[in-house]
Amino acid sequence: MKSGGSSAARRPCDTPAMANRPKRPADFSQLGKLVVDILTGERPNDSPRGSEIRISKVRRVAAKKGGKARAKKLSPRKRKAIAKKAARARWG
Repeated sequence: MKSGGSSAARRPCDTPAMANRPKRPADFSQLGKLVVDILTGERPNDSPRGSEIRISKVRRVAAKKGGKARAKKLSPRKRKAIAKKAARARWG
């Protein structure tokens, strides 16, 4: 057993991240039913990551639009130079 520090300070439930998580059933069948209920809309998804997922989808759509606009603006010569630089960085 290692010395130094108490084990109570390292309990996972004492961390702030764990305090924000919703309670989930420990039983697999109950957890499965909860997942099905959330997916069918019978229960709201109280996961704190729900908003993160929506934000990441919006960012992805915006990035796709921005990438297309940038590609349209670049000359073929400049696009080729960027592609060569990326290939060198990836494969050496």
